[in-house]
Amino acid sequence: MSKKIYLYGNWKMNNTYSETEKFFTEFPAAYDAVKADDLEVGIFAPFTSLWPLSQGAKKCGIVFGAQNVYYEPKGAFTGEISIPMLKEYDVTHIILGHSERRHIFLESDEVIAKKTKAVLDAGMIPVLCYGELLEEREAGNTFTVMERQLKSALAGLTPAETAKIIYAYEPVWAIGTGKTATPDQAEEVCKWSRELIGQKNAVILYGGSVKGSNAKELLSMPDIDGALVGGASLKPASFLEIYTAYKG
Repeated sequence: MSKKIYLYGNWKMNNTYSETEKFFTEFPAAYDAVKADDLEVGIFAPFTSLWPLSQGAKKCGIVFGAQNVYYEPKGAFTGEISIPMLKEYDVTHIILGHSERRHIFLESDEVIAKKTKAVLDAGMIPVLCYGELLEEREAGNTFTVMERQLKSALAGLTPAETAKIIYAYEPVWAIGTGKTATPDQAEEVCKWSRELIGQKNAVILYGGSVKGSNAKELLSMPDIDGALVGGASLKPASFLEIYTAYKG
């Protein structure tokens, strides 16, 4: 029996409300053509597009989520979005710790840990991202950096809680650059991550310029359970091609 593949699309700061509606005029037919028991598709949209995403995703039966959240339920936090706000859209999954949040918006390990705990306490699923910069890899610090990121986020959590998290290894040097970790490099980190997390059945995704042309090699690796996809997820055809390429 083939393993289950998690194909999650992170739209980042792309697709307006109307563009999201247009996406879901094309997506259902494309998804029906590939739908399978061993495939879970998810899309993570900007906050302003969550309503049309929720409506389209529910009709198709796919997972949908947000790209970020604040850990406090309410208060004087101008510009932030809370978990209760997202729950009213029936959001179940939230991306946390993405490299762009860490390196552009300077979110600390401590903040990401608070968000992870808050999302779990709310009965939702964190998609926890982690990964190294190019200079960190070249200096031989890949595993030191990721051990810090993961141990900080998981500190104080129970085994039952760590089992609910979906993990996404994203080498920062391969995000939106056209560069991709080799299948062996990605597998090495995902296997190591599984051992560090202490969950044999943890769901571990790879993210970093994943597309149809490299999907089969990457997703065939035993410790890679799926992909967190950026640019290729913006169009139904290029997004779903990743799964069909793997199956082919």
